[in-house]
Amino acid sequence: MQKDPKVEIMNKSEITIALDAMGGDHGIKPNVKGALIAANANPVRILLVGNEMELKKSLSGASYPDGSIKIIHASDHIGMDEHPREALGEKPDASILVAARLVQEGKADALVSAGSTGSVVLAAAKYLSRIHGVRRTAIATVYPTLNEFKKNDHLALMLDVGANVRCQAEELVQFAIMGAAYVTEVRDEANPSVALLNIGEEATKGGERMKSAYQLLNNTQNLNFIGNVEGKDILRGIVDVVVTEGFVGNIVIKTLEGAAKSVSLLTKMAFKARLAWKLGLFFLRKALTFLKEVTDYSEYGGAPLLGFDKIVIIAHGRSSDKAISNAIKVAGKCVRDDICGKIEKQIREFESLSGLEYERIGREY
Repeated sequence: MQKDPKVEIMNKSEITIALDAMGGDHGIKPNVKGALIAANANPVRILLVGNEMELKKSLSGASYPDGSIKIIHASDHIGMDEHPREALGEKPDASILVAARLVQEGKADALVSAGSTGSVVLAAAKYLSRIHGVRRTAIATVYPTLNEFKKNDHLALMLDVGANVRCQAEELVQFAIMGAAYVTEVRDEANPSVALLNIGEEATKGGERMKSAYQLLNNTQNLNFIGNVEGKDILRGIVDVVVTEGFVGNIVIKTLEGAAKSVSLLTKMAFKARLAWKLGLFFLRKALTFLKEVTDYSEYGGAPLLGFDKIVIIAHGRSSDKAISNAIKVAGKCVRDDICGKIEKQIREFESLSGLEYERIGREY
């Protein structure tokens, strides 16, 4: 069992993940347990970034492959209730910043954190470079659908869900390209469908930016754009990637989280209320179990922050050890499949669209 806290020269054949071990609502415990699960199940090297003394204590007696976990000391961390920009300025040795620097320096291939979204985004922006041509990064998150069309996967991806409040039409197109590339590689969907979240299905719906985005998406090569999708349809599973601005996307995703929680609470209330309801719940138990499974964020690992030249996965603040383990697994798969390289290639192809095409669309809308 290897416990040497020093960072050694990385074997280029293995994937190394920097894990912000202090991030999240529950502190070190789920991060360390998740790292142990991942290390024992995947060919990955994990750098646990945080308080060295606490991390050594948490690892005491644990079993993991030799060299698969190393401790990197960080004397501070950012609390979930702290203002991200102010806290990062006051705490240069915070675990999220140390982890981001490890990725910048090439000592790790990807960053995983369950810390506050703001602190992760700012730390990544401070130390990592955007993919050439990418105008804005975007947070993408997986959400469950009703899968009406019986696809192999009942999940869909939405972006942006919080990194940007408002976006230009060209930026929304880039989000679509990045989201489609991610779904293709990580969720093994050969030709993912893409839709623009709007107030109607017609191409003429929405403001000028939405109409321009529709036309640009419709003219983007190698993108399976199927048009606009309305809010009432995003749970049906008719599309693999939903593109929207961060302000709207954040509200949608948090509404879905709240709805899932409400269903769980209502089920408990019904079970306590009447015998007839208990019998009804008994016959619905399989459906309710399935609902719980598909709305369990721990299954999905975390939300990728797309657009940087290195992989960043933002795990849920309430992540369990299972969620952290899956976040590490997703990060490793993204590195192995060269998601960033494939996004760069597709962004370059999109940016090669002639200025005349932009001018034409601009004149029309």
